[in-house]
Amino acid sequence: MEVGITSGLPGITIVGLPRKEVRESASRVRHALRSSGYTMPASSITVNLAPVELPKSGGRYDMPIALGVLAASGQVDPAVLAGAEFLGELALTGALRPVPGVLPSVLAAFRRGRTLFIPGANAPEAGLAKAGRAVAVANLEELVARLYANGEPEYVAYSGGRVLPAAYSDLNEVIGMTQAKRAMEIAAAGGHNLLLSGPPGAGKSMLAKRFPGLLPPMSEKEALETAALHSLKGIAPEDSWRRRPFRSPHHTCSNTALAGGGARPTPGEISLAHNGVLFLDELPQFRRDVLEALREPLETRNIVVSRARYTVTFPARFQLLAAMNPCPCGFVGDPERECRCTPEAARRYQGRISGPFLDRIDLRVQVCRPARPIIADGPRGGFSSAQVRTRALEAREIQMDRSGKCNAELENAELRGHCQPRQAGRALLERAARKFALSPRACARILKVARTIADLEAAGRVEEAHVAEGLALRGREPGE
Repeated sequence: MEVGITSGLPGITIVGLPRKEVRESASRVRHALRSSGYTMPASSITVNLAPVELPKSGGRYDMPIALGVLAASGQVDPAVLAGAEFLGELALTGALRPVPGVLPSVLAAFRRGRTLFIPGANAPEAGLAKAGRAVAVANLEELVARLYANGEPEYVAYSGGRVLPAAYSDLNEVIGMTQAKRAMEIAAAGGHNLLLSGPPGAGKSMLAKRFPGLLPPMSEKEALETAALHSLKGIAPEDSWRRRPFRSPHHTCSNTALAGGGARPTPGEISLAHNGVLFLDELPQFRRDVLEALREPLETRNIVVSRARYTVTFPARFQLLAAMNPCPCGFVGDPERECRCTPEAARRYQGRISGPFLDRIDLRVQVCRPARPIIADGPRGGFSSAQVRTRALEAREIQMDRSGKCNAELENAELRGHCQPRQAGRALLERAARKFALSPRACARILKVARTIADLEAAGRVEEAHVAEGLALRGREPGE
């Protein structure tokens, strides 16, 4: 940011492709300076935001513009600004208001060896970064006083060591659904994608909401990545620190809302689910182009947003969890309720989900309505979430020691070394591939699931039984 003062009509002109809210900064800065006891120069002031080809938006530029005016007019010594960066929105009184994107800004400033001055309300967010030097100030007067203070400034204290308790409903509250629970455990252990298909009221969404409680706890590195993405979106990351994100967008969401982008590039739902879960309920109701936008991120674990003015890459390492009915009314194949849909209507409904998209889902499970209520008083239904989470964590530790990644993230070149089954298992997979016309991608994903099942049993090699269960949990196409 550059500020120059010349003779001419009094006023502030901001150049460098500013959006409306940045141009309005001139009025906020003028009033804030006067309210803080400083003099607003009666001259022509030009503020240049570089680089000029990058659009500027938001109120974060208020604080540096005000300091630039003070330095250019001789009210503040420019030497005190050396080695510092500034971020914050000004109120007319000179008070500083919070802005989004503080956490990644703290990390970037630290990498450059600089101190970042931020509004006091952003201090909890800045404290999540162990590698950071942030100074929180309440208003413009305090900011200038801190700049002139002698000695080391008082940095925001590190607060990222705490772990907030996660309040998820317990899996053993769900009675029955043994196969679906088993699929959820395998998905949690290996990072696999899961599709639950069944009639309305079978409990698909209820199971999905319990899935984050089965995942291993986040490492600090994962938590910092996720928190930085949430900060860019304006979501307070300190409220969900080190909790696996669970994003559940409505089926009316747009492509941009899911993938990210916009006039000011921000993460979409798939990036906000980074290191967590993206749950798509009523999967066939999503627009076809929205679902197809997921195909590449499911493979590459990131999303590249390309627009005329910019290209941005956001991380998107998430687990896809989806639920759907097998037909518009939901009761095709149900033994108790008659389906009202024609065969053609059911085929059209299922055809909303493309084959290549389904091919990227490792586990596909049919969920049937239980004979008695799903949640009821009385004996618990199987293992608790804590027990399943412990087994999943042990299996993941085996995977990390072996390859440094979850089984679902293994590249095809790594399958031979880590997922090669014994002869009987290989023969079973070959027969299934010929009988069901499985694609090479489908066979690779079945092997990854089989490897996860073996890891849950702490088995060194993939056996025939592991391949058989992987094939069974691969399931049929919805509605078959």
